[in-house]
Amino acid sequence: MFARRRPLLRAAVVGGGAYMVGKKSAEHSAQQQAEQDQQDQRISDLEQGQSGAAAGQAPPAQPAVPQQAAPASMSDQLKQLTDLHAQGALTDAEFASAKSRLLGG
Repeated sequence: MFARRRPLLRAAVVGGGAYMVGKKSAEHSAQQQAEQDQQDQRISDLEQGQSGAAAGQAPPAQPAVPQQAAPASMSDQLKQLTDLHAQGALTDAEFASAKSRLLGG
């Protein structure tokens, strides 16, 4: 009787462990996807704010900046990204992603 219970118990432990690992992995993946979606939204908001400033519209969530007749130069946009990163509005990953988009990489 005990000889039969041991393999069943082992199978139950292994199956339960695999279930917990799979569940944890799914939760981690969902959390990473949510963070990625949030980062993409912040970057697109930033890009829309920059394109709005170039079209003469005031950006929605940025401090008042004198409007220029010409679109902002790449160095101005890079400085703006750097300022946002320094203020904490952009994470390191968001800053790197936005900078690579701006530089065409």
